[in-house]
Amino acid sequence: MNKYYKALIFDNQLTLSVLDTTDMVNDAIKIHGLSPLAAAALGRTMTVCTFMSANLKSDKDKLYVTVAGNGVGGKITVCGNGELCMRGSIDNPKADLPLKSNGKLDVGGCVGKEGRITVVRSMGLKEPYSGSCGLVSGEIAEDFTAYYALSEQTPTAIALGVKIGKDLSCVGAGGVIIQALPNAEEENLIKAENIINSLSALSTIIEEKGIDYLVKEYFGDIKYEELHPEYKCLCSKEYIEGLLVSLGKKEIDDIIKEKGCVEVSCQFCDKVYKFTKEETDKLFV
Repeated sequence: MNKYYKALIFDNQLTLSVLDTTDMVNDAIKIHGLSPLAAAALGRTMTVCTFMSANLKSDKDKLYVTVAGNGVGGKITVCGNGELCMRGSIDNPKADLPLKSNGKLDVGGCVGKEGRITVVRSMGLKEPYSGSCGLVSGEIAEDFTAYYALSEQTPTAIALGVKIGKDLSCVGAGGVIIQALPNAEEENLIKAENIINSLSALSTIIEEKGIDYLVKEYFGDIKYEELHPEYKCLCSKEYIEGLLVSLGKKEIDDIIKEKGCVEVSCQFCDKVYKFTKEETDKLFV
């Protein structure tokens, strides 16, 4: 089960988020047939986006994030909502590169160092909130740390990890994210940064000891709120029908004339929706 712990730490001057997203990453692996490298890149992104979704103001609010770099994996897309229903995809699910010299997956090479993070939050307002930031390293944690500093002016320390086992399943994935509140003192900011910097083996800690151990070991006996995010696609036949209507009857008829039917594949769950001419005609009555 995916877990998300939220708490206030260090004299209530910083917020702490600790996530175990191992099951979420395994769901993505099964759906998309991800290589270990693609799973690590998408898994890290889904983890930090789960944190972002938890900070939406309403269950109905929506999050849409793209990480568009020049690496072998292509663009990463992740969507979520205030209920922590998360889903994601990567352009090249079979992306592969040699391991780095330290034996770890080359997520930076998968994502690329040139490109942008774009974050769109739809919160029931007339216009959605949109923020953007250039990639720093492609390692995801550093990139989103820069995003928060530059686009949202919020000091943030992020550690992310995804570990893939010999059977190509995810054995440990998650994150630790600490954000400063306006009253945060420099001493506590340094303490938080030092903890994040010490979590280079985060995914192994999650695999072997779990996030309950992690919280107690690094932050003591603190009170926290527990949430349970999940990989859940929200596509439906009705939703796809709405997309077809938005394209217009002429374009739909042209597709049917060329291919015999309209076929739409969901990028997040790979489910295929097929519509005959008779079915599409009814949409425009």
